Amino acid sequence: MVSSSTFATDIWVKASWEEFLELADNPEYEKARFYYHQGYMRIEMAALGSRHGRQNSLVANAITIFATLKDIEIVEFTNTSYRKEGLTEFQPDSSFYIGSGLKIPPEIDSPIDLNEYDPPTLVLEVGSTTLSDDLGFKRLLYEQTGVREYWVNNAKVGEVIGFSISEGRSGQIHQSLVLPGLSLSVINEALQRRKTQKDNEINRWLIQTFNQI
Repeated sequence: MVSSSTFATDIWVKASWEEFLELADNPEYEKARFYYHQGYMRIEMAALGSRHGRQNSLVANAITIFATLKDIEIVEFTNTSYRKEGLTEFQPDSSFYIGSGLKIPPEIDSPIDLNEYDPPTLVLEVGSTTLSDDLGFKRLLYEQTGVREYWVNNAKVGEVIGFSISEGRSGQIHQSLVLPGLSLSVINEALQRRKTQKDNEINRWLIQTFNQI
């Protein structure tokens, strides 16, 4: 049994699904983020600062603006847990259902059951202290979950790295495949503009740029 008093956080630890659930239901970890894959679990306890929050909001907002202007159906979830019983759990910074015909979960107060609902189309992880893991084991996790696109935001430099996922494998992309026409270079330019501009200015620039596509 894994003890909550001695459990190491912010690293992957070998554990059974039952041990994972025991900790996930522990009030001590109410504000933590939980991941489980292939017999390993990770509990993230690191505080999320303004760098993480600002960049997560900016990238997520750019995605929804693009989808809105291109009349693409989209539903966004923030810090939402997805669970495939006995196998996998993940809680990305932002996740998106994109397109029509998807089985989108209703608003509930428990992890989304991936045996009942579709996985998100696009997942975003913002990495500052967790970047190596976001590009490593988490990427392997998302390759096996049915997610079609995975974006990692390197918050220390303000740059998004994108991966397309198909048949359990991922490859780096520079243009989104689930949002046709959206270049990651535009997202990265928006991230750089945050250093000198407020969100309303960045949003106006994004709208002007997307309308030219």
